[in-house]
Amino acid sequence: MLQEREKPLLEVNDVSQRYRTGSGEEGPPVLDHVSLKLTSGEIVGLLGRSGCGKSTLLRIVAGLSSPAEGTVTYDGQPVSGPVDGLAMVFQSFALFPWLSVLANVEIGLRARKVPEAEARKRALAAIDLIGLDGFESAFPKELSGGMRQRVGFARALVINPKILLMDEPFSALDVLTAETLRSDLLDLWVEGRMPIKSILMVTHNIEEAVLMCDRIIVLSSNPGRIAAEIKVTLQHPRNRLDPEFRQLVDKIYALMTKRAVEAAPRDGAFPGLGLGMALPQLSTNTIAGMIEEIHAPPYNGRASLPDLADSLTMEIDDLFPVAETLQLLRFAEIADGRISLTAAGTKFADLETDARKKLFGDHLLAYIPLAARIKMVLDERPTHSARATRFLEELEDFMSGDYADRTLRSVVNWGRYGELFAYDESSETLSLENPG
Repeated sequence: MLQEREKPLLEVNDVSQRYRTGSGEEGPPVLDHVSLKLTSGEIVGLLGRSGCGKSTLLRIVAGLSSPAEGTVTYDGQPVSGPVDGLAMVFQSFALFPWLSVLANVEIGLRARKVPEAEARKRALAAIDLIGLDGFESAFPKELSGGMRQRVGFARALVINPKILLMDEPFSALDVLTAETLRSDLLDLWVEGRMPIKSILMVTHNIEEAVLMCDRIIVLSSNPGRIAAEIKVTLQHPRNRLDPEFRQLVDKIYALMTKRAVEAAPRDGAFPGLGLGMALPQLSTNTIAGMIEEIHAPPYNGRASLPDLADSLTMEIDDLFPVAETLQLLRFAEIADGRISLTAAGTKFADLETDARKKLFGDHLLAYIPLAARIKMVLDERPTHSARATRFLEELEDFMSGDYADRTLRSVVNWGRYGELFAYDESSETLSLENPG
């Protein structure tokens, strides 16, 4: 058993990936020289924020796309397309709506030319294993989200794969349904009732990774690189309230925010050329609401990010962009998995609406180069106006069209809140709020 565990089932060697832009030019790297191994008897999680390349890496492992560089080997053989020993469960269920549950589960076996009687027997066994006995003749529209995902699991397991690949399989479900399905899957794994040797799963949920995985591979973003590999030695079933569990969650939060702290610009200095900063699309209500939450009891100006995520029921993909924007605007500082309001952040929380807007506008001009750029152009032009496309084209020299559009929309909305400039949606024109 020890020898089997030491021999990798799957090896990812120095994999890089990049995509071409709509104009055909080579875009920035999505994955940058990623290497990992998967052995028998373990659940490995790929943890990271949206855009870090987790799902891209999983698709490369599954043979659904090819890397720009590097190789993937399964059971000692190169992966150059879909492989019989790998099965995948998708976030979106991916069921055929015109087929019954039984037919959906059977379809992979039929594609492999498995005899009808054997396919039916194996499909019924998989449906029973995953807890859908009695729903064989139902159609997807008759099922809840959790039941549809169970069909997805049954369809993956029926082909008896060695490795189960899971791309955020619980993220489309409500909290209680996700918890039930996650627990049932773990029970089957721990009891050895599933016909698989290993699981590789993608998640952006830190607690989910600690709850399920034996190893957690943390990916950084832009481009996706392995930032850390963390072993989880807690015994199943794991208790979220266990001090060791909470310490591990806190450790990962600290690790994932460390890079944001290191990348934060010092006063007067911005990374790259300044305009090249891609910004999240956040409303000023969200930004102000986060400041108010941290300012109020029980946090009183300083909060643990895991506690804040729990109290606001926010995933890291929702929480981190807000926290990092507060840091960028100098309303907060992030360190060791904690966020603390600066003097300016505390002042903002205590001010009335008009004074808040003035303070926000001042910080926007001081710390967001694009906002300062827009204001300068509008000040210098006799008409005190400019088309938004003028700034969008400038941003596209630094980032993809999607990132450029999102960044410009954010700065325009923030600038309007700070009363730095106005924007006419119909003509897509920016102008000074008070040109006189």
